[in-house]
Amino acid sequence: MVSTMLAVRRLAPRRVGAVINRNMGALRSGPSYWLVLLSGFFEPLLYLLSIGVGVGALVGELRLDSGRVVSYAVFVAPAMLAVSAMSGALAETTFNFFFKMKYQKTFEAILATPVRPMEIALGELSWALVRGSLYTGVFLVVMVALGLASAGWALLAFPATILVGLAFGAVGMAVSTLMRGWQDFDLLSTGQFALFLFSGTFSPVGDYPAVLEALVQATPLYHAVELVRGVVLGELAAGLLVHVAYLAVMTVAGLLFAARRLERLLCP
Repeated sequence: MVSTMLAVRRLAPRRVGAVINRNMGALRSGPSYWLVLLSGFFEPLLYLLSIGVGVGALVGELRLDSGRVVSYAVFVAPAMLAVSAMSGALAETTFNFFFKMKYQKTFEAILATPVRPMEIALGELSWALVRGSLYTGVFLVVMVALGLASAGWALLAFPATILVGLAFGAVGMAVSTLMRGWQDFDLLSTGQFALFLFSGTFSPVGDYPAVLEALVQATPLYHAVELVRGVVLGELAAGLLVHVAYLAVMTVAGLLFAARRLERLLCP
């Protein structure tokens, strides 16, 4: 831990930028990477259109904890926005990060330069944030176009999605450093899908049994959904700071753990 903190003090933005630039260079390698990059945007959008809008026509309206009544599509849309931020960040810091670390040996090559493990972690997290922000930016435009959010609250929600991307991206890197092989990603996908279903995305958490409700409220996507939904709906309350703090701690803890693991694995 002491060595990691010393590495933080010696960070050089120029070297972090070099890691980001390396990933940007991959975009020029051909159209295949662009197709992979853009494909992750459509899953939450399809869920929004099929469940939020389609099923929403059957559900009608929901009453929020604040007493406000909104359409089901308006309730689901911010959750899908949070899921979009999570998915974009995780896709880059799990599968891609693991491939570069384990098989492509990209990080070993980078470490032959003055770049250090913490700078690799920061560069990879920054690049994941670019991908996640691309998803959420387009998703917000779709929400405004469908009348599911006002332009003003959509702009204010964008920084919240950045925090969500940072939190899940940092934890994604940390988890990837513990993976032994591709089979382990089945566990990650199962956990991610469970979060997707039971984090207040499609129904209010208060509708769950008390034990399940308490469990859900301890999960990261719940805090992401509540933060983004609160901002998009314009319900700014002091309770949102709890969600901000939760995600901020996730970001710092995940980043420090990932950098430490990279140092152990690649700098014996």
